[in-house]
Amino acid sequence: MFIHENLFGGAGQVTVWDLLGAQALDPFRAALACELAPGGRVGTHVQEAFPELVIFTGGQGAVEVDGVARAVAPGAVVALGLGMTLAIANVSVTDPLTYLIVKASKH
Repeated sequence: MFIHENLFGGAGQVTVWDLLGAQALDPFRAALACELAPGGRVGTHVQEAFPELVIFTGGQGAVEVDGVARAVAPGAVVALGLGMTLAIANVSVTDPLTYLIVKASKH
């Protein structure tokens, strides 16, 4: 488990659990379970190393993908190719926003 503060210039805590660790096999590089604190934000960042899927599992949030904002809730999926930007916000002040990140190889 890792706890990040103000990730990518955001605000608040993001707790991250590495679900695969050393067991990652091609084409998967990582599977991460994440919990963004109430009112927290993950700042805008570029997908530089791996494309990824972000699968929302709990709470209410908002994302901005390449400058386009939309609401997210359990079941929402965001697909990110290399070079795309992402920011995540937890719109609740009482409940965490939970999501899974699956990172894949570039090819």
